[in-house]
Amino acid sequence: MSGDDGSDDDWFESALDDEDGDDGPADTPAAPSESEAEESASADTGPFDADSDDGQSKRSGGGSPFDDDGGTPFSEESDSSPFDDSGDDPFSSGGSGAPDVDAESPDDGGGGLFDDDFATAFESAGSGDGAGDSDFEEEFESDIPRVDIGIEGLDQMIQGGIPQRHLIVTIGSAGTGKTTFGLQFLHHGLRNGENAVFLTLEQSHDAILDTASERGWGFEEYEEQGQLAIVDLDPVEMANSLDNIRGELPALIEKFGADRLVLDSVSLLEMMYDDQSRRRTEVFDFTRSLKQAGVTTMLVSEANENNPFASRHGIIEYLTDAVFILQYVRSDTGETRLAVEIQKIRNANHSRETKPYEITNDGISVYQQANIF
Repeated sequence: MSGDDGSDDDWFESALDDEDGDDGPADTPAAPSESEAEESASADTGPFDADSDDGQSKRSGGGSPFDDDGGTPFSEESDSSPFDDSGDDPFSSGGSGAPDVDAESPDDGGGGLFDDDFATAFESAGSGDGAGDSDFEEEFESDIPRVDIGIEGLDQMIQGGIPQRHLIVTIGSAGTGKTTFGLQFLHHGLRNGENAVFLTLEQSHDAILDTASERGWGFEEYEEQGQLAIVDLDPVEMANSLDNIRGELPALIEKFGADRLVLDSVSLLEMMYDDQSRRRTEVFDFTRSLKQAGVTTMLVSEANENNPFASRHGIIEYLTDAVFILQYVRSDTGETRLAVEIQKIRNANHSRETKPYEITNDGISVYQQANIF
């Protein structure tokens, strides 16, 4: 960003300081033109338009841990913070359109958030088509490309697969395997040559790698090949910089060629806002920017304490295209099992049944032919 002292700040910098200590030059994207801002504003239908595909982009991404030389392209030259008392935006990009990462900023004399190494790492990454196959005879009649979740049994409950570029939310209480669900979704795409991004607000980069390693998914190798990006973010910092994140996330996804993205979890982001109206608006704008990015996204959400079929704040399920419910089911005899239910999938036929599943060393397996009790 360009602050009052002319120094550059990178929002992602503090999120990745613990991961690696290398630094590099950071640039600032150009603010979008007045006409682009007006065009984006005219497309905004409000925080309750769950079907909007327009997506307003305001995100700051700053950089990525995917630099080919093992370093990170984030500037650490300034001692200032994106949350200093000046109240300045930590990035010069304040418009609603996705920033041009190669453009120069008039405020800092030609900076852009992405340096040459960072851009090269994105451009060198391959991109899969993400289309999943299905043997169902009664598929939903649509020309939209489909993707499989990658979970045995569950994919058979979806006739034809999830429409590509849809937003998915997985809702569950503690211990239901929400993070494993998201990682398995990414692993299936990685095995098929797709690129994937995992954004975590709850665990460290190393913890995610360890979880995947325990199941033999080889996320380290995918990272080294430039096929996978794991970014651990501080939820408070993310909430304070959400406008910037929305602005540059679509550009980051496009540069990386990401086919699948997981955010774990959206509940922590929602908890940053005490005002319900602002919470709805912020989450709506964030999901809309993901739609604009054109990536198939899975959001992980905590379940409501009093209702396992709803998210913690009852917002995200109305803003997404598909909803999976992970829950505990207890019988009259006291036996407890895990069960999955597909609450909705737009533009796709799916089973309405509740099916048991288990979390094993190989991941999640849904028993499509079995009943709960």
